[in-house]
Amino acid sequence: MADDGSAEGATWPMPKFRFEVDLGDLKGVAFQEVSGMDVENQVIEYRKSNSPQFSTEKMPGIKKYGNVTMKRGVFVNDNTFWKWHAEITMNTVKRRTVLIKLLDESGTVTMQWKLDNAWPTKITSTDLKSDGNEVAVDTIEIAHEQLTITNGK
Repeated sequence: MADDGSAEGATWPMPKFRFEVDLGDLKGVAFQEVSGMDVENQVIEYRKSNSPQFSTEKMPGIKKYGNVTMKRGVFVNDNTFWKWHAEITMNTVKRRTVLIKLLDESGTVTMQWKLDNAWPTKITSTDLKSDGNEVAVDTIEIAHEQLTITNGK
């Protein structure tokens, strides 16, 4: 008989549909989608002058963090993205700590992604169509300097 996961100690992957985002002082903001939480190390290729092999060694270099993209429905009189973006002026930006929280069925944080020194680089407002019936969605792209992951419990 197949294991239904009801036995104590059974492990199932977390569903990804229940999450919330803290944008600095704004807590529990609901988004439709969050993507781009990635990190990569640049590769440094090096060949020693006395190496008998005719090839390079590969070593890890500087970490590079991708921009995080978030999509959210448009609400009446809610200009949260635009107000944050308006705070950017030449060489001055209000950076925030952004927390992306994956929640379990009881609403407890099980995993958390922390974006340090985050700021909006791009906002895309919804497209408008006279024959459309979709929800209006704004998109914000956020640059950051570090991504750290912590477990909730």
